[in-house]
Amino acid sequence: MTTDDTSATTAGADPAERPFSLVIGVTPSPAERLRLTELLDGVAPLLIVADLDELRELINPGVDVGPAPVPDSATAAGTGLDGALVIDAGRSTARWGDREVALTRLERDLLTCLTTEPVRVWSYAELHHAVWHDAPTRRRSDVQSLVKRLRRKLDGLGTGVTVVAVRDVGLRLTDHRRPRVRGD
Repeated sequence: MTTDDTSATTAGADPAERPFSLVIGVTPSPAERLRLTELLDGVAPLLIVADLDELRELINPGVDVGPAPVPDSATAAGTGLDGALVIDAGRSTARWGDREVALTRLERDLLTCLTTEPVRVWSYAELHHAVWHDAPTRRRSDVQSLVKRLRRKLDGLGTGVTVVAVRDVGLRLTDHRRPRVRGD
C-alpha cells in the first residue's frame, strides 16, 4: 500500500471528499468474515463481501455482472431492489423488497452459511459447525429446530426462498438468485 501526500490539496476540501483507506475482504465463509472483522477492527473502514460479483455490484451498481435477476413485484413496485434476499449481518436482519425481519444470531449464521453457496447441499454437521462452531454436541435436532424458525421468518417476508431437506444428505436453499450478505 502506498500513500500520497495530499494534505496540501485536501486541507480545504470537504471531509467527505478527502481520500481515505478502505480494506476490502472477499470471503464466502461467515466464520472468516467474523475473524477478519475482529482482526481488522479499528485499522480502517472495512468492507466484506461474499464474492467478486457482489463487490462489482457495489462498485458499479446497475452494471450487469452475471445472470439477470428474475423480476418480481418488489422491482415492479419501484423499490429499486433486484428481488434478492439481502441479509444484513451487522443488524441481524433479512430483507426482501420493502419488508424486513429480525434474525437471532443463530438464524443469521445459518442463513449466511446457506447463502454462501445457495445451490450446494449442506450436511447437518457442516451447518452445526457453522452456527454453533465448536460446540461439544452435534445434534441434528438443533439444526432442524433452527431451520423451522428460519422458514417461518422467510415465509413471513414473502420471499419464496426457503430451506429444503435433501434426503440423507442435508439442507439447501431453494432460491438460486444468489442472496446477498451485507456485513454493515
